[in-house]
Parts: sequence; structure tokens; C-alpha cells
Amino acid sequence: MVAAALPMTDEQRADLSRVAASSRLPHRQVVQARALLWAADGVANEEIARRSGVDSDAVRRWRSRFAEAGVAGVGRIAQGRGRKPSLPAGTVEEVLHATAHDSPPGGATHWTTRTMAARVGIGKDSVARIWADHGLKPWKVDTFKISNDPQFEEKLVDVVGVYLRPPARAVVFSFDEKTQCQALDRTQPSLPMKRGRAQTMTHDYKRHGTIDLFAAMNIGTGEVLTELRKGHAGADVLRFFKQIDKTVPRGLGVHVVLDNLSAHTAPEVTKWLAHKDRRRWHLHVTPTSSSWLNVVERWFKELTDKRLRRGAFTSVDDLKQAITAWAEHWNTDPKPFVWKATAEDIITKVQRGRTTLHQIKTQTDH
Repeated sequence: MVAAALPMTDEQRADLSRVAASSRLPHRQVVQARALLWAADGVANEEIARRSGVDSDAVRRWRSRFAEAGVAGVGRIAQGRGRKPSLPAGTVEEVLHATAHDSPPGGATHWTTRTMAARVGIGKDSVARIWADHGLKPWKVDTFKISNDPQFEEKLVDVVGVYLRPPARAVVFSFDEKTQCQALDRTQPSLPMKRGRAQTMTHDYKRHGTIDLFAAMNIGTGEVLTELRKGHAGADVLRFFKQIDKTVPRGLGVHVVLDNLSAHTAPEVTKWLAHKDRRRWHLHVTPTSSSWLNVVERWFKELTDKRLRRGAFTSVDDLKQAITAWAEHWNTDPKPFVWKATAEDIITKVQRGRTTLHQIKTQTDH
């Protein structure tokens, strides 16, 4: 005999269909949802069991649980069933508390799975699973600096506003200098990558001098203007500003996001900007300790990661040619970095960080 089709409402069918199509929910929940949909279509329990890779008694239990609890019962593990906890009660809480509040023995700066396992009396793999389940990474540290600029909010709103709502009939540039780019050559040739071994390079190097890179990214197109100079004084900044000015057609405004380096306000730069012919120029200064707000810094990271860090340069001229060639290649198919964070979201995070820092300082002082 074949069981009657499983009765369910249109809403329940829609909910089960979403569960059955999910790639994130637990596997047992997805399998049961599919089985119940087949049951609602009148498919026999034996056939459902075959398709699901279970026995027919399991299908009957799923049908019975659905009749009692509806969609909420799909994939639910019955009381007393399932994998039993392998750790003593309170172990997870002890690991989490020790990780966040206690120091490892010997004055170490952070816990490892082995030191924590020895502290709590469990296996290192158990410690690793606890950390993974709760998103803890004691071995990792991120750098930060909260700006103390008294005009932080005002400057932030100005810069982010330019990114999110660029002025009409204007070109917006993100400008900065990457100073002291080093022409480093390795002391021995690198070994090529092969199966089972990454490319190698010596840990020591020969220094052949440095060069300063000026760069301005058009935030609309992603194209980058560059110039290489021996220094970054006011005269060097002025020369690069003139280069930017020449690239922007007449009739369009020029908006430049930059930091508060003293060379950017040198007398020769200020005098040049004050001329009536530069009325189309507008500078947007980022707050102190906020280089992350300058989009061109992201391009500097691309340059460093993909050309400089693993490069070998026998002279400053060799380095200049490499940077110039990489920038030209970038501009053949430029990719703008799209800014998405709003000023309100950033200010909220910064205020939360300031509050936390104040609490830590207060606790430390006492």
C-alpha cells in the first residue's frame, strides 16, 4: 500500500522549497525538506527513502514530525539523540575566558593551541575547534590608530562626500606620495617554482638607493598619474600639481583628496593655488592618522604586492623603469576602487573605538 500524499499548505510548501534549495543549511535539514516535498506530491515512502539514501522508517518519522510540528520540525534532532558532548561542562567557557583575559605562561604575548590545551587539560584540536566556532584568532593581530584630529568628523564627511557624490563637471583625484621606494637586489639569484616548492628568494639584499613616487588616481576612471622624484618637497608637489592640471580639460573642476603633509601647503604651492587661474582647484584634506581614507593608498598596495615586494632591482633607474612600466600597464585597463562606506557608519565605528579605548585607559590607570 502507498501512503496518502502528505497534506501541507501553500505557505509550508514554499518554506520547504526554500530549505530544499539552500546551500547553507545543515544537510539533514535539506534532505528532509526534499523528502517531504516528494511526500506531498504523493511519491511512495519506499521511493522517497531510495532517493534520500535512508530507510523507509526514517521517512515515516519525518512525515509524523511534520504533521506535529510543521516546518519548524524539519531537520530537528530529537532530545537525547545526536553526538554527545566530548568536553567536560564549562570547558568551552574556560577556554574563551582565558583566551580573552589571561596571559600565557612565561610572558608570551598570545596563546597557541598547545599552550591553551596544557592550561585547560584538553587536546590542541579541541582548542582549535573552540576558537574557530567563536571566531577567535589569538595568533593574528591587526593594526589600528584612531585619529585625534579635532576636525575629524568634518574632514571625514567632506572626503567621503566627494567619493560617494562626486561634484558635477569635475574630476576627483586621490593623491599621495609613496616615499623611499627602495631599489633592492637579492644577494643570490632566486630559484624557480616547481612541484612541491615555492619560488625562493634570499632574505638579505643589496641597497641601491631610493626614489619617491607621486601618484594621483582618478576615482571615476581608475587611471593613475605618476611621477618619480628624488624628494617630496614643496617644489616637487607643485610640479606634480601642474601635471594634474594639464590633464584636466578646461571647464572642469579639479578636486584633490590628500593628507596634511607640510609639503602640500608649502609657500610655493599655496601661492600657485591662490592664483585666479586655479579657482577650479579644491583640496579635501584627510584627518590625521587616517591614510586608509585615501583611495590611492589601495593602489600603492597593488603596486607593492604585485611588482615591488618580490622584485629585484640593480639600480634606481631599474626601479624607475619597473614602476613606470607597471603603471602604464595598469592604465591600459584601469579599475577604479569604489568607495561604499558612509560617513555615518565610519563615525559610529570610530566613536565605539574611542569609548573602548577610554575604558581600557581608565582600567589601566586604576
